[in-house]
Amino acid sequence: MNSKSKKMHRITTCAIFSALTAILAQIEIPLPIIPISGQTLAVGITATILGSRLGAIAMICYVLIGAVGVPVFAGFSGGLQVLAGPSGGYIMGFILAAFATGMILEKTRFNYLYAVIANTVGMFITLVFGTIQMKYVLDVNWQEAMLAGVYPFIIVGFIKVLMASWIGIIVRNRLIHANLMVEKIA
Repeated sequence: MNSKSKKMHRITTCAIFSALTAILAQIEIPLPIIPISGQTLAVGITATILGSRLGAIAMICYVLIGAVGVPVFAGFSGGLQVLAGPSGGYIMGFILAAFATGMILEKTRFNYLYAVIANTVGMFITLVFGTIQMKYVLDVNWQEAMLAGVYPFIIVGFIKVLMASWIGIIVRNRLIHANLMVEKIA
C-alpha cells in the first residue's frame, strides 16, 4: 500500500469508529443528570482495536463532529453547549481515555487480560474528566459530584470494560488475520 492509500485507509478507519461511537451513543439509560450510554463502550472498542494514536484521532473526530452541532452525542444531541454542560467532561475525556487505553495495549500486549486493564484505566479517566467538569458546571460539592457522576457508572462501566475488551480483541485479531489491519499501526 502506498503512502496515499495508507493515509486514506487511516482517515476512513477513524471515520468508521467515530460513526460507531455516534451510533452507540444513542443506546442509553436515562439518569437524572448524565445518562448511561454506549459511548464509553465504543471508546473502549475503538482503542482496543486501533491503539493509541488512531483511537484518539477517532475520538477527536467524534468530538469535533458533535461540537459543530451534528447530533452524535447521547440523546441525539450536539453542539458546544453539550461540551460546556455537565456531560462535556466525559465526552472530552474520551480522547485521553482512548489514547491511554491504546498506549497500555501497545506497551504490553493486545490480549484480553491487558485489554481489561487498559479499558479499566480508560473508564476511570473518563469518569475523572466528567466528574470534575460536572462539579464545576453544576456548582456542587465533591460528594454530590461523585454521587451523580461516578457511583452510578461503576458497575455498568465494568460490564462495558469486559465487553469492549472481548469485542475489541476478537475484532482486532480477525482484522489482522484477514490482512485488513497490521499488528503495528503507524
